[in-house]
Amino acid sequence: MPEKPLILVTNDDGITAPGIRTLISVMNEIGEVVVLAPDSPQSGMGHAITLDSTIYCDKVTLEEGKQVEYRCSGTPADCVKMAISEVLDRRPDLVVSGINHGSNSSINVIYSGTMSAAIEAGIEGIPAIGFSLLDYSWNANFEPVKEDVRKIALNVLERGLPDGVVLNVNFPNLDDEPFKGIKICRQARANWVEEFDKRTNPQGKPYYWLTGKFVKMDNGEDTDVWALENGYVSVVPVHIDLTAHHFIQTLNSWEF
Repeated sequence: MPEKPLILVTNDDGITAPGIRTLISVMNEIGEVVVLAPDSPQSGMGHAITLDSTIYCDKVTLEEGKQVEYRCSGTPADCVKMAISEVLDRRPDLVVSGINHGSNSSINVIYSGTMSAAIEAGIEGIPAIGFSLLDYSWNANFEPVKEDVRKIALNVLERGLPDGVVLNVNFPNLDDEPFKGIKICRQARANWVEEFDKRTNPQGKPYYWLTGKFVKMDNGEDTDVWALENGYVSVVPVHIDLTAHHFIQTLNSWEF
């Protein structure tokens, strides 16, 4: 009997988040599941790793299931490193991260702990997918995404991904309406126009809350933001090479 694929599940919302519990249940239908996720929310951590403090990783039982679970005091990227180096007895066939409570489309991919965990796996040459739902509520309804999560994961397991490429998958929030389909997209050009809400604590010391507004600067109908706005699941292939290849020739003409 062929060996089941080994699937590592992680996230950035913390190991108890409803999104990761949904992802675990779907992956249990596909393969052998090991969970190694942060012990508390790590949203917006990007690709941070822990260098100046200790990391703890403990085996836990949060629910009766088929999976083995560990909670880690580190970042999402730490979790993937820890799993590969210390916990797993073989390299995973797939790493899945999420399901994030909130979108990771467009520029959000830069800040996302969810996607950074997937990208860390990609750096290691392991096929990986980051899943996100455009609903920031802790009580978000993840039921509608299950079938497409399963379908996308099975495709990656069967077909593989190019070295260093991972998938950024975002689901729209359509309440109980079905998704219109899956669209392969590019990352939309957009940005956060940010402000700091300055306040004063009872001791008279100022403190700040970061606020902002998401501004789309891209009207293309082939972007992840367009897909979400129009009821489609967006799938963007992401790679770790940040080189602006189109500018190399011009840069070589400069006189340094």
